[in-house]
Amino acid sequence: MTAGLLVGSAGTGRAAPLPPRALAATEPVGVRTVSTGWTVPWGLGWLPDGSALIGERNSLKLFRLTRSGDKKLVGTVPHAVSSKIEEGLMGIAVSPTWQRDHYIYLLHTAAEGHRIARMTYDGSRLGGYRSLLTGIKKNPTETIHNGGRLKFGPDGYLYAATGDALRSALAQDKNSLNGKILRLTVDGRPAPGNPFGNYVYSYGHRNPQGLAFDAQGRLWSSEIGNFDDELNLIRPGRNYGWPLCKEGACTTAGMTNPKAQWKNYEASPSGLTYAAGSLYMAAMHGKRLWRIPVSGTTVGTPVAYYTNKYGRLRTVEKVPGRNALWLSTTNTDRNGHKPAGEDKVLEVTLGLRGAAGSRWSAGRHRTEMGPLVPRSAPAARPVASRHAGGLP
Repeated sequence: MTAGLLVGSAGTGRAAPLPPRALAATEPVGVRTVSTGWTVPWGLGWLPDGSALIGERNSLKLFRLTRSGDKKLVGTVPHAVSSKIEEGLMGIAVSPTWQRDHYIYLLHTAAEGHRIARMTYDGSRLGGYRSLLTGIKKNPTETIHNGGRLKFGPDGYLYAATGDALRSALAQDKNSLNGKILRLTVDGRPAPGNPFGNYVYSYGHRNPQGLAFDAQGRLWSSEIGNFDDELNLIRPGRNYGWPLCKEGACTTAGMTNPKAQWKNYEASPSGLTYAAGSLYMAAMHGKRLWRIPVSGTTVGTPVAYYTNKYGRLRTVEKVPGRNALWLSTTNTDRNGHKPAGEDKVLEVTLGLRGAAGSRWSAGRHRTEMGPLVPRSAPAARPVASRHAGGLP
């Protein structure tokens, strides 16, 4: 690896700024394992010192992980349950003012459904549980289509992605919390300026699991479908079609079409993040990391990395102050079939295209520090599509 070609630094501290022309040329150039021994790691939130809070969906446990790989149990989230297929501890968001209030926010399954809660974590002790929002329905038998991601926006409000709980009509009901992107205050009230005067920010979603804000503050979401998965640019009050629009281009008036789509076997996306001019999307069924160049509200041709190398990928988050991503596997979930403790947290270094001795060409993706490998599936299509149901 030629260190001089890398944009990031291997040490701590802030990364060197990227020149504008380098943004579109930045790509993954290396991977290292940060930590092993995980079982379905799901949510990830950054603390000010650069360590991360990571939750395990099934065990309901919350851990603190440093960049050096030191993993410490913080505690178990009270009132959370995980007895069905995909329920448990999902989204995690650290308060933007954590150094003052020590708040963390969690989206988890409870006995009555899913809820958003707030707890305090002062760096050593987890406590002060408070339920902020209930009424997010869960399917009583299968507990799938949960959504689950939490993300603070640049406006200081908390955004939450919720699934339709296998009750598709809820996605079109603007009075329901299901099948939505929600926007709320830090105290759990509907955020001022929400388009319908309640918690709903956008609707017509089936199972959105990724939320990311780009450099201009635009909100993007990745969403799981049945045959077609989606990348959506989220705008307040917009209807994203489910279930009125199903497969193929949607011509129904009033519907907002996706910016890109994938076949389910290419994606089944969960986590989404933005870094250096691109969105990065973790694919579960697709077992790859997608890089999607973004220019304003337009997306370029997606490129896949690490296909089948690490298995099912759940969460991806940009490392604050560094040109790197943290990426977690989800091989121990019901579709991964691996034994408990087989999941990992990885760090992906971002650098200039052509760094680390690797070459790039359109229509191909590169394995970790290795040769070019032909795509196993066609690239995502920037054509409007709707989805009907899905296998993650």
